[in-house]
Amino acid sequence: MRIAIVGPTYPYKGGGAQHTTELAHRLAAHGHDVVIESWRAQYPSFLYPGQQTISAPEGTPFPGTRRDLDWRRPDGWVACGRRLRSADLVILTVLSPVQVPAYLGILFGIGRRTPTVALCHNVLPHERKPYDRPLMKALLNRVDSVLTHSDQQAALARSLTDRRVSVAGLPPHLPATKAARQAGVRDRLLFFGMVRPYKGLDLLLRALPEGVGLTVAGEFWGGLQETETLVTELGLGDRVELRPGYVAAEDVPGLFAEADALVLPYRSATASQNVWLGHENGVPVIATRVGALAEHVTDGVDGLLVEPGDVAALRRAIERFYASGEPERLRSGVKAVDPEPFWAVYVATLLAS
Repeated sequence: MRIAIVGPTYPYKGGGAQHTTELAHRLAAHGHDVVIESWRAQYPSFLYPGQQTISAPEGTPFPGTRRDLDWRRPDGWVACGRRLRSADLVILTVLSPVQVPAYLGILFGIGRRTPTVALCHNVLPHERKPYDRPLMKALLNRVDSVLTHSDQQAALARSLTDRRVSVAGLPPHLPATKAARQAGVRDRLLFFGMVRPYKGLDLLLRALPEGVGLTVAGEFWGGLQETETLVTELGLGDRVELRPGYVAAEDVPGLFAEADALVLPYRSATASQNVWLGHENGVPVIATRVGALAEHVTDGVDGLLVEPGDVAALRRAIERFYASGEPERLRSGVKAVDPEPFWAVYVATLLAS
């Protein structure tokens, strides 16, 4: 089949771009003729406060990539759609409702000639705005089918459209390099990735037991000053290290090598790579029972699970983790994930959707 994926890829960074790129490679490996229609300019900067692009690729770039889309050029959206009329399948990678106007322009250019699927990383954002729901409803009612990454997200999609909705768990797209760990307990935890309110960093700071340090590494989606103030108010300045900003791929293994465990105190979640990223780098994961996090951690084997939004429960979990011999025991239970079965199911589900 001739398949077009519309979405971010290198030089854009992050999980969405990595997933788009890996999906293109996987579909091409199955013998399909694949092209990525990507962005020259994806979002206005005021809608995305972090660093949007990178100078070195995270993984192997996909050779069949065209980077013409621009959020400022509706004529380019329609032109892209017209180019895609010859495709057998068009996959629209949906990361945010902000993309919907461009995608509607692409769909207008395609007309009804080509099957289209909306591949939704999130059907609606964690922190929602009044326009999110009507925009997503307009998009999902215009495509032929929808693919989501969890049953909860599928139910949300079905509340917006009567189109066919399929579910396939988000498969791993992990870096090739891993942490080279040395033996010993460091009394230091890691919070890694984009810092947004739903990820619960404030809860972790309030739950941090005496004698335990924390490294926070990632871009702040606003709230850096508030976090710095909270660290000071809690008297954690000597134990909490804030490393705001994008973490380059080559720096990730070193961060995990310095930590006893990765902590994911999310208030809510859909799909996430972070549990697998922790396990790939040999560290246990302390996570809340939300979204796919709970599916990827085996409580008491390769990490610990705790109910979301409960500071006292999170503190007890961290204290339980640091009981004598527990860090070593839980680390011994950590196994790297095999991505192949996940991708086989994912590709099959996508092509059948």
